[in-house]
Amino acid sequence: MARRKRLTPPRPDLLEVETTPVTAGPLSAPPIAQVAAEAASTAALQALSDEMTRAREAGRFIEALPLEAVDASYLVRDRLGVSGEEQEALVASLKARGQQTPIEVVALGEGRYGLIAGWRRLMALRQLFEETGDARFAKVEARVTRPGETAEAYRAMVEENEIRVGLSHYERARIAVKAVEEGVYPHDRAALDSLYSSASRAKKSKIRSFVSLVRHLDGTLRYPTAIGERLGLSLVKRLSEHRDFSAHVIQVLKRENPADSEAEQTALKQSLSAKTETKKRPESRPKTEEQRQDAIAVHWSDKSKEIRLSGVGVDAELAKELKAWIESRSCRS
Repeated sequence: MARRKRLTPPRPDLLEVETTPVTAGPLSAPPIAQVAAEAASTAALQALSDEMTRAREAGRFIEALPLEAVDASYLVRDRLGVSGEEQEALVASLKARGQQTPIEVVALGEGRYGLIAGWRRLMALRQLFEETGDARFAKVEARVTRPGETAEAYRAMVEENEIRVGLSHYERARIAVKAVEEGVYPHDRAALDSLYSSASRAKKSKIRSFVSLVRHLDGTLRYPTAIGERLGLSLVKRLSEHRDFSAHVIQVLKRENPADSEAEQTALKQSLSAKTETKKRPESRPKTEEQRQDAIAVHWSDKSKEIRLSGVGVDAELAKELKAWIESRSCRS
């Protein structure tokens, strides 16, 4: 009987199964959980972006802007000037401690900004950068607001200066006059009521009196901010009584050619005390109701070279007559 042979596979390990120990690891999140997490992150980023936009528009967002990007002539400035001593003190403070209080600007688009408040700080930083070339003074910290009504910008500028350093009566009256000339307000009373809404009735009345002084002598006076209340009201009273008193004052100032504020005030007092041949203004009679209804207010802007008429007396018939007059005048020229 033949012997049996034992069969062996060509590879002894062929039938062996290699086992790898399973270690515990993080379980992958279900797809719905991943989508929810991404949606939450996107919503949070959008909420943050919206809040930053609201903060910027509300003036709560402070940015560092290049000095040359800020237009200091965006508004007619209410402050006619500051003393050299005050400005030197501000420059020294900025140089030692940096800018502590931001200026306020309005975004004009294309990287440009219009100055609303902070003229002195902006000028001081420009002076420091020009003198030192230090990069610390190349930019100004500013609260950026969105463009709004020009009237709001004027009010913000006036409030800033009223809080920090009080303006003279002349400066207060002048900004009201300029705002009317720019067409921001229809007349002086509206400008004063809006710009100085928180002022007392007595203070507002004094500012209104100085409006006449501004309209007659602005550009002639060299040191108008030095005119005190008593002298200013005396000049206003004489201007209201004599129609050519302003011409007399201008003549006296040209003759005296004052070199400083004291000399100019002396010349103004001389014009008040001198016996002039000025003609008294005719006494104004109260307007009838019909005259009040037909009243027309004329507003002239030096900047835009525009004349604007307002009032119930402005109608199609007046427009027709004005058009005919302008055409006839153009033909003569």
